[in-house]
Amino acid sequence: MTTDQIQPSPTRPRNGHPVGAEGGLAGVPLALAPLKRRDFASDQDVRWCPGCGDYSILSTFQGVLPELGIAKEDAVVISGIGCSSRFPYYMDAYGMHSIHGRAPAIATGLAISRPDLAVFVVTGDGDALSIGGNHLIHAMRRNVNLTIMLFNNEIYGLTKGQYSPTSEQGKVTKSSPMGSLDYPFNPISLALGAGCSFVARVIDSDRKTLDATLTAAAKHRGTSFVEIYQNCPIFNDGAFEDLKGPDAADHLVRLVDGEPVLLGADQSRGVVRDPVSGSLRVADVAEVGIDHVLVHDAHREDPSLAFELSHLCDSGEIAQTPVGIFREVTRPAYDDLAREQVARAMGERTSAEAQDEDLQTLINGVDTWEVSEDGLVTED
Repeated sequence: MTTDQIQPSPTRPRNGHPVGAEGGLAGVPLALAPLKRRDFASDQDVRWCPGCGDYSILSTFQGVLPELGIAKEDAVVISGIGCSSRFPYYMDAYGMHSIHGRAPAIATGLAISRPDLAVFVVTGDGDALSIGGNHLIHAMRRNVNLTIMLFNNEIYGLTKGQYSPTSEQGKVTKSSPMGSLDYPFNPISLALGAGCSFVARVIDSDRKTLDATLTAAAKHRGTSFVEIYQNCPIFNDGAFEDLKGPDAADHLVRLVDGEPVLLGADQSRGVVRDPVSGSLRVADVAEVGIDHVLVHDAHREDPSLAFELSHLCDSGEIAQTPVGIFREVTRPAYDDLAREQVARAMGERTSAEAQDEDLQTLINGVDTWEVSEDGLVTED
């Protein structure tokens, strides 16, 4: 392996392809000709239940990749186990249907070894937050350059309707006939607590926002975490009914960087900070004035405010759910740092012979001996 193979120049073409110059796509070859959504659709029959939210997510994602301009052979989708994890079969790109909960770990190895690839992880609330929780939080903590899409339907769908780590308390399912006792994870809060540098939440049926958010996530350098509320029409139908349809505006808090955090269809209420308790609360804009309404700052380095916003719907203070980009900050990506460290360790020893010698030295270690034919032992 040469230094160029470890970290190729983001401005030098590979096999005739120009490459992305910045952000999460730096070093990824671009397509020589414009592509369309159908270019990323495989010839496999899509096998999800009728009405599943995964259809909308798949179609939107297939449309995002041509917008990014990358060559399709340089997009990779890694999935775990679950309904959502069939995703790689339906993409005309490289991919891997891996093992339960380990998609972030496999994707980390790929991102470190192949900086010329755009790496995407597709997972579900059970796959990522139960058996895969450890792998998920450490990928986000390290800030590996990959995009994680977590499909959250608040149920185990593939195994036929057991409660999941995001199911609400009291959820009656086949595995909790008297109601779930578990307190659910808030995936956004979890990602922010793990130090993730890009954290967002969107809804499967809101294609415009989903498209824009996935595009921003792919362009972000580091770990991008996108929670996608996804309806399961068989085992948890209508879980997000209030967030869709004609009355959705009454139930959504759309977070837009640099704009006041307003609620309701008429945006007559806003989120303010209580001067006594210091906590966030809801107030009528006409009473407090627009200048006192919290202005969303997705680029704030301190994640505490984004964390407070992520818990608005859990506090009982409001019935609405925040959606949008909660946090988008810049910090070094783990895989970039790892390749730089390897390059420094190699120094000028980039020839195949020198690398073989270094590898043999590493294998031998410092505690080795050589035994001659006459039985003499010589310590190296």
